[in-house]
Amino acid sequence: MESIVDVVVLVAISVVGAALARRLGFVAPLVLLVAGLALSYLPGFPEAHLEPELVLIGILPPLLYVAALETSVPAFRRALRPILLLAVGLVLVTAFVVGTAVHLLLPEIPYAACVALGAVVAPPDAVSATAIARRVGLPRRVVTILEGESLLNDATALVMVRISVGALAGAAVGFWPIAGEVALKAGGGLVIGFVAAFLAAKLHRKIEDSLLDDAVSLLTPFVVVIIAEEVHSSSVVAVVIAGLYLGHRRPYLLSATSRLQMDAIWRMINFLLEGVVFLMVGLQLRSIGESIETPVGTTIQVSMAVVLAVILMRFVWMYPATYLARLLPKVRNREERPPASVPTVISWAGMRGVVTLAAAQTLPVPGENGVPDYPRDLFIFVAFVVIVVTLLLQGTTLPWLARVLKVREDTTTEDALAEAGVQHQASRAALEALEKHADGAPASVVDRLRALVDSRSNNAWERLGNQQQETPSAAYGRLRREMISAERRVFKVARNEGRIPEEVLTRAQRDLDLEESQLLRSED
Repeated sequence: MESIVDVVVLVAISVVGAALARRLGFVAPLVLLVAGLALSYLPGFPEAHLEPELVLIGILPPLLYVAALETSVPAFRRALRPILLLAVGLVLVTAFVVGTAVHLLLPEIPYAACVALGAVVAPPDAVSATAIARRVGLPRRVVTILEGESLLNDATALVMVRISVGALAGAAVGFWPIAGEVALKAGGGLVIGFVAAFLAAKLHRKIEDSLLDDAVSLLTPFVVVIIAEEVHSSSVVAVVIAGLYLGHRRPYLLSATSRLQMDAIWRMINFLLEGVVFLMVGLQLRSIGESIETPVGTTIQVSMAVVLAVILMRFVWMYPATYLARLLPKVRNREERPPASVPTVISWAGMRGVVTLAAAQTLPVPGENGVPDYPRDLFIFVAFVVIVVTLLLQGTTLPWLARVLKVREDTTTEDALAEAGVQHQASRAALEALEKHADGAPASVVDRLRALVDSRSNNAWERLGNQQQETPSAAYGRLRREMISAERRVFKVARNEGRIPEEVLTRAQRDLDLEESQLLRSED
């Protein structure tokens, strides 16, 4: 019973922390991390410990799956070169640079153990990077690069950790064995992800009940990761591929009701998991620090060296990766040369989080399975320090840096112009469909549908007009919401007076709620 109470308490604190973050204008992971660290010093507050298996199988898959579902596959494909340079190249280079720096400071520790620590701290976090990037309002291509990097770098880092741990235990390591293992795990993950997504898509096409659709969607990432782990493939790659495949085809697989319900369910799961994970990071930091036997001076020295290495290496890698590739004629003709402010912002958006937390706790215990002695507690503490410092330092200053460098999101005028053009085509297609199927329908119904199409098309063009005055669509939304509130009150009074049963109120409430949510979505 105590464990259930603890879970409820953690969820409640994460909800309060997220609400406080929104009130203060901060990103929720930052507030929850600080809150967890502060709560760990309260007498009698329960200690927290996240098992790595729980993070890798129970928490990371749904977070990655949701991020993949919401990622634009065409935009992902167009940004594939910078994504792979960051998700594969930078992770590998950072792992060896951090490993070398730690080995120079602590030469008595095996080099393979130092590289394992480097792989643990190398991948930036999908949750914090995406949340902060969207809140800051970065250009769409920058957000796509950060999202794509955080989706794929986890696989590179986790494979690198396993290889380093194998080398630490005495396994033979060379370039070709490493390349073969990476290819095998990534290839297996690709195959499993595509097959699982294809089968899930078949199920979604056959299912007509929205609740069953939601259940299949909830099960998909967990089934994919369990199968991938059983066959020793990359579960991260498998989950990401399944999410990208299904997210791209979701408009053709699901009914409107299923999509609306599924979006709401996944938003809630994502919100709760993010909050609890970052709260747990803060709660564990104190106990991990107290378990270290390494001298304080050495601990500070190693922690500072690792933090500086992961931050600086991202800058050292980002500028050549951005500009040297554009010396090639194909790349130069296809892509515009971005200003230096863009790679600078991407370099600073290197916050660590969930994967570093899980990977740190998978480091082997000295003395087990032939693993030589090394300061495991120190390495875990350093990994947590990297999470805290990057979140607090880079996470809080990234909005300021983006404003100073004038890196802003794509203009709403361009989006509105593109939307208006496509909406015009869509309205023509809708009218053609109406004329084709209108035989026998009452004239009043046909006229009403024509007016609806005209109104939707006009709304899109109104967004290009004067934003200082209330547009007709904005006035319609404001007045219609007032009318809906009045209707809702009448139904509630009728229910309270016993003139209608609860079922009638529920049905009317659902219709009014759907219309109001549509109005709010259009305004957003």
